[in-house]
Amino acid sequence: MKQATFASLAFQQKKKQTRRERFLTEMEAVVPWAALLAAIEPHYPKA
Repeated sequence: MKQATFASLAFQQKKKQTRRERFLTEMEAVVPWAALLAAIEPHYPKA
């Protein structure tokens, strides 16, 4: 296991959020995932 340095820990705290991360965070809040999965589950092929 690689040991973390003080600089790397400080950098992780101040990391700027990317557009992708902002988009995914917003989608998690907006999309009703349980209802969506329940709607498509009957049509999804069983393994």
